[in-house]
Amino acid sequence: MTEVREDYRCGYVALVGRPNVGKSTLTNALIGAKVSITSRKAQTTRHRIMGVLTRDDAQFVFVDTPGFQTRHGGAMNKMMNRVVSQTLADVDVVLFLVQAGQWSAADESLLAMLPKDAQVIMVLSKTDLVKDKATLYPFTATVAAKFPFRAVVPVSAVKDRQLDDLLNEIARHLPVNQPYFDEEVLTDRPMRFLVAELIREKIFRLVGDELPYGCTVVIEQWEESANNATIHACVIVQRESHRPILLGAKGTHMKRIATEARQDIAKLLDKPVHLEVYIKVKKGWTDRQSSLREFGYE
Repeated sequence: MTEVREDYRCGYVALVGRPNVGKSTLTNALIGAKVSITSRKAQTTRHRIMGVLTRDDAQFVFVDTPGFQTRHGGAMNKMMNRVVSQTLADVDVVLFLVQAGQWSAADESLLAMLPKDAQVIMVLSKTDLVKDKATLYPFTATVAAKFPFRAVVPVSAVKDRQLDDLLNEIARHLPVNQPYFDEEVLTDRPMRFLVAELIREKIFRLVGDELPYGCTVVIEQWEESANNATIHACVIVQRESHRPILLGAKGTHMKRIATEARQDIAKLLDKPVHLEVYIKVKKGWTDRQSSLREFGYE
């Protein structure tokens, strides 16, 4: 960025909401690049992931958070809830995502966590899934009455609807600041993290209904030259019985996971990639703080 206006705005914007409400999809749509993985499975996002969008008038540092967990305990879920709570205290604007036409106890629990003096915008997500649009107004009015929201913006991330309206509304509430990041920066996460997340996305999308959420991916070897890259990734699961689920008949699941992940990684690195993926069992790792730290969880 060659010249920054005196009234330039820049700040951190948290996306919070119950699991599977569309936070990662919206993050990627707003930034225009894939920095956060998506799937229909709850708990897909486990980390606080920053994505950066730079415009001529403002820089938005989006913080995609895990879905707030109310049904299950355990070290993993406590860690994810802690990430959400810490994020709420550290940002300039909060986007509270609510799926259009749906309100649950989980939404209510998270709403109670929002600081009343915070700059909170309610984002009505997945509006494209609502067949009778006439139902949106009374639903929105009911939810909006629960909290002093600064604004309410309906969007569809997959249809690219009203995303500019949302960005303009966010910019109005950001503080006047110089940009925090260079304009070419899209995320604060290193490439190894993004690659591991891409592999985990494929796992969740292919066997997410059969495999419990207790799996993670660790990059164990990375060799890269100007022309290609060789990556060895290890999928950590909690039980020996998870191994055949992940492999599939004659290894078909794992082959497909590796193939689809390799294609995405090659696009990310802009070079041919040789990817080796294998499985290790580490019993009960999601319930041990030491294992969570070992595998890079906050």
